[in-house]
Amino acid sequence: MGASSTEKVRNVVLVGHGGAGKTSLAEAMLFMAGQTKRLGSVDEGHSTLDFDSEEIKRKMTINLSLAPVEHKGTKINVIDTPGYADLVGDAIAGMEAAEMALFVVDAVSGPQVQTIRLWKHAGEMGIARAVFINRMDKEHADFESVMTALDNAFGHRVGAVQLPIGQEHDFRGVADIIRMKAYHHEGDKEEVFDIPADLVDAAEAAREKLCELVAEADDALMEKYLEGERLSQEELERLLDEAIAQGIFIPVFVGSALTLQGVEDLMDDIVTFFPEPTAHGPLTTTDGTDVPFSVDGDVAVHVFKTLADPYVGRLSFVKVVSGTLKPNTELVNSRTTKKERVGHVYKLVGKDTSDMDAVPAGDIAVLPKLTDTLTNDTLSAKGNLTFRPLPTPEPLYPVSIIAKTKADEDKLGTALKAIVDEDPMLTIRRDEETHQTVLSALGEMAIDVVLSRLRDRFHVEAELQDLRIPYRETVRKTAQAQGRHKKQTGGSGQFGDCWLRVEPNPGKGYEFIDEIVGGRIPRQYIPAVDKGIQDTMVHGVLAGYPMNDVKVAVYDGSYHAVDSSEMAFRTAGRIGFKAAAEKADIVLLEPIATLIIEVPDAYAGAVMGDMSSRRGRILGMEPIDGGMQRIRAHVPFAEVVHYSPLLRSLSSGTGSYSITIESYEDVPREMSAKIIEQHEKEKAEDH
Repeated sequence: MGASSTEKVRNVVLVGHGGAGKTSLAEAMLFMAGQTKRLGSVDEGHSTLDFDSEEIKRKMTINLSLAPVEHKGTKINVIDTPGYADLVGDAIAGMEAAEMALFVVDAVSGPQVQTIRLWKHAGEMGIARAVFINRMDKEHADFESVMTALDNAFGHRVGAVQLPIGQEHDFRGVADIIRMKAYHHEGDKEEVFDIPADLVDAAEAAREKLCELVAEADDALMEKYLEGERLSQEELERLLDEAIAQGIFIPVFVGSALTLQGVEDLMDDIVTFFPEPTAHGPLTTTDGTDVPFSVDGDVAVHVFKTLADPYVGRLSFVKVVSGTLKPNTELVNSRTTKKERVGHVYKLVGKDTSDMDAVPAGDIAVLPKLTDTLTNDTLSAKGNLTFRPLPTPEPLYPVSIIAKTKADEDKLGTALKAIVDEDPMLTIRRDEETHQTVLSALGEMAIDVVLSRLRDRFHVEAELQDLRIPYRETVRKTAQAQGRHKKQTGGSGQFGDCWLRVEPNPGKGYEFIDEIVGGRIPRQYIPAVDKGIQDTMVHGVLAGYPMNDVKVAVYDGSYHAVDSSEMAFRTAGRIGFKAAAEKADIVLLEPIATLIIEVPDAYAGAVMGDMSSRRGRILGMEPIDGGMQRIRAHVPFAEVVHYSPLLRSLSSGTGSYSITIESYEDVPREMSAKIIEQHEKEKAEDH
């Protein structure tokens, strides 16, 4: 199945808080369209879309998945996304590919934290929004309470286009406000009837709000409406799609994915009133150029998701933004400037693929086995387009990851690269200072998912280590010491002798001064002394951490005409520096982070109190838009290295932050003693 033309495509991403029933709604749409023979269930482990072993085990969506369905001659690309904060990257990727974000909200809980955060993302990305209140058959479901919560959270432009007929165990269908008809589903049969008498007044009130907002999309009709004339059915339906696309009206649907109530009516309205791909507006390239959405012209596609599968290979999820994509096409990757041969073009339903002959602009497809194409890449006929990357948050939860066994060490790097390549929310780096491989994600769940993927997909067992804090060492006093290296082993010996003075050099790094006069040490050996000092500084003297902000002068020494060498003086430099530093009051320094935290007013006090308990200093607080506060603080990095879940807990998931390391300060004496003790213990174990 492929769309015959751009006008016959609707791209809808399902987003919202975890557990609201997004996947269940997508499964219901697949079933209603006849794409599946039975209604897939997340809880029972036979969901078409949550097919990954981790998803089945956890009973939750981890990966973005596609559910293309055909309804009344139109292809609806339903994009199902995770609802948990640690996995928000796939939700943002899905919104990048869609013209409509359908927020799935639980009929008991209403709009929760992740719903509100993603709502803001959708607004910033400029895509239309709608709401589906799911699980009206659930105990304690309350349509009116949820509508009030939606109005409070998102404003007066939110309005019902469906009303529930009954709720909880009595929920038996929906009243359609647009067509003023009622619908009930029994199996795959739909019954159409008049709106029940007890709902007529509520339906009239909802339609009044609908007409009032939709009229804003046309100046002439708005004037007519203000003069007391009602919009005709034709006028309402003609303007509704424009009002939705412009965000003038945000429709709220209602139903139950499990009992299928309201689902077919939703699909009807997606086809009739949701924006076409041409409504997306221009796409912005990395140089700031707006490229109009083009049905004609050369082929160009944007990669919004990559999936690495050890058996199938890499799958690239693409949206066609220009021309018509066909199999056996050669495109150019603008990032690598290399050509990519597109052999097959797939339609993907869950994990099942089928070939597509042609994909028009606006449609979504999956391309297998592209050689060097990653998420955010642009492929085009000439390679002259690069669309702006996804607006994803920075991964701020770092962990150290190692292979469990020697056999897994060689495979770990390759497997990690494959996983990181598919997810822009993950980064991997080698920290040369702490000698650890550092994997960064948005939180603990994302890290846990990586460990599971390593095991299940790549058969690599890995584990986490404590992340080493990049402490530093420095001196607080001036001291002198001799470094003397003498060794006789028969034949020519080794001899190097130098006197060093060590002193603090605040904020200026390492500085080496040659004060030798009278040839006490020959010129050719002076650089060797410098190298010996730097050898020692790399590993520190006190607790194994690099030394910084130290000035060292070599001011005296002696040599032997036969036994002296560069190696001997390098060794003497190491000995002399260690001896002088030990007398110069060595202290440990810890990295100090600057945190900029944004939280609602209600949580500012708790956040600042927590900062104080973490040895932090509040630098200032200022109000910003939306009832938020921006707090600036200095705090030891060791106290906030895993701040993501802490802030989430303190702010009920509403806070965000950025972190940078800008300075170093003395570690408190008691903490310093513990760090030194740990270092000595590790040294003893190594020996």
